[in-house]
Amino acid sequence: MSIRYKIALLFAVLVTFLLISSGIFVYFFSAKERQNTFRDRLRNRALATAKIYSSITDNNYDVLNKMDAAAVASLYDRSISILNYTDAYDYIFSDTPGDSLILAKKVVEQIKINTEYFFNYKGRTAFAFHKTDNNNNFILAIAASDSDGKKYLAQLQRILIVAGLSGTLLSFITGLLFAKGLIRPIKMITREVNLISTNNLSQRLKVSNARDELTGLVITLNTLLDRMQDSFAIQRRFISNASHELSTPLTSISSQLEVSLQKKRTEDEYRDVIKSVYEDIKDVQLLTRSLLDIAKTGTQGSIDLSEVRIDEVILKVAADVQKLQLNYRVVIDFDNFPEDEGLLTVFGNSNLLYIAFKNIIENGCKYSVNHTTTVIASFSSSQITVTVTSIGDIIAEADIQNVFQPFFRTDTARTKQGFGLGLTLTKRILTLHQSVIEVVSKPDTGTVFTVRLPNKFLPL
Repeated sequence: MSIRYKIALLFAVLVTFLLISSGIFVYFFSAKERQNTFRDRLRNRALATAKIYSSITDNNYDVLNKMDAAAVASLYDRSISILNYTDAYDYIFSDTPGDSLILAKKVVEQIKINTEYFFNYKGRTAFAFHKTDNNNNFILAIAASDSDGKKYLAQLQRILIVAGLSGTLLSFITGLLFAKGLIRPIKMITREVNLISTNNLSQRLKVSNARDELTGLVITLNTLLDRMQDSFAIQRRFISNASHELSTPLTSISSQLEVSLQKKRTEDEYRDVIKSVYEDIKDVQLLTRSLLDIAKTGTQGSIDLSEVRIDEVILKVAADVQKLQLNYRVVIDFDNFPEDEGLLTVFGNSNLLYIAFKNIIENGCKYSVNHTTTVIASFSSSQITVTVTSIGDIIAEADIQNVFQPFFRTDTARTKQGFGLGLTLTKRILTLHQSVIEVVSKPDTGTVFTVRLPNKFLPL
């Protein structure tokens, strides 16, 4: 079922409920009012009869008979009876011959207790009252059928049913029209979204002047499209750069092999070609391994997490960097080394954190004047802060925001071996660990990378 019909149906159900509730209230209110009105008529008729009965002194009740016989139109299917103090009936009248109003003993007792008493008698409404004073002691009872009231209520019932059915149908049609107007902007948004593809990601949805939820949805979708466009642009740039970086050593390998096969060469010449090809193959392996590492850091759910001591990671990185490059030097300073081991611990992946800090520290040594970098770590109850400082080549202000982009290399970095993927991988690893990395590069302070890791953060 479409949303349009769901809205219309919901609107119809709501209106129907209101109509039924209102109809029930009107019907029962009218029935109650009709009942009270009819009871008042019975009481007035009974009091009038009692007044005449009290004025009769010779037990001649012809006046009562004539009055009751003449009042046919006022009450229908009447029965009247007067019970004297000896429990004998002085007067009995009925519109239907043989249908005398004879009171049961229990009813007589109730009448004497309550003075006035309403009850049902053979499907009719009956009223009786007990009058006692110095001159009178009798019970007068009257029963009649409210035919007009029943006809009125039956007609009212038919009107309410027809009105309810008509209201339900009308509300459904109105709901369809209302839903159509409500769905129209949603359909427009759907059509506009369907027109957007990877070929025209720059296209945006039209934002109306109305400040409602749909406008908020359009703005959110446009924001999403902005992020998608940026993501696709980064992806295309990444693929282009990766293809270029891969094609360069592959082209070199192909060219060297092609040249070496053109004529017979000496053993030393072949050895030189193989050595050069081997170096190019190592570059390809390094590049593909870096690309795979970046791909593995796509989501947090793809890595194993455990408690990791940052001091141990940094010490291992420093030892390995100095072992692989004998001219590299790493100076470590753990500021206010805590006694509480928990302050040294983060929740993460030790191998990935090793790669992240190795990239930062190795870059610091590579681009510093004397191949020396300083690592300072400070610890608090909320986070661990690690700064890596190197004195040497300065990163231009315009390049700082791009240093974490894949394959980006500064002018000075292009003269040194690398692909520009190390800091990209570092950024992704630290993001997985809910951490941030910042870089500041000035002539007086050098280049400083600052990493802030939450202390024992809970994984999402």
